[in-house]
Amino acid sequence: MTANEVRESYKKFFEGKGHKIVPSAPMVIKDDPTLMFTNAGMNQWKDIILGTKDPGKDVRRVDSQKCLRVSGKHNDLEEVGHDTYHHTMFEMLGNWSFGDYFKEGAIDYAWEYLVDVLHLNPEDLYVTVFEGSKEEALTRR
Repeated sequence: MTANEVRESYKKFFEGKGHKIVPSAPMVIKDDPTLMFTNAGMNQWKDIILGTKDPGKDVRRVDSQKCLRVSGKHNDLEEVGHDTYHHTMFEMLGNWSFGDYFKEGAIDYAWEYLVDVLHLNPEDLYVTVFEGSKEEALTRR
């Protein structure tokens, strides 16, 4: 499959699960002095995630967000190096649920998309779990 075919199949899959397809937000952030560029798929949903904005009627959304990470920020240092001229531009596919389903639903949808739509062999997939961190007082969730 081409990148365009993967992107479109992803959005159509989640549209079939009741998600509204939304466009990518601009890469240059407007009305948020804390960010210069969109560097993650969640940026356009920041106010909803922080609870300062109501998600409205569309609590399920799907998008392909264009992102830019500049000069090795956000753990890209190993990939792009320590300098002033390497940047990483990518698209992040995202399915979002604001108060509807949570991890269990997201995991089920991801598995269904990977196995039933992309036809990946389940034996080739590895599932990981964050076990927590004693140093940061985080428990397994």
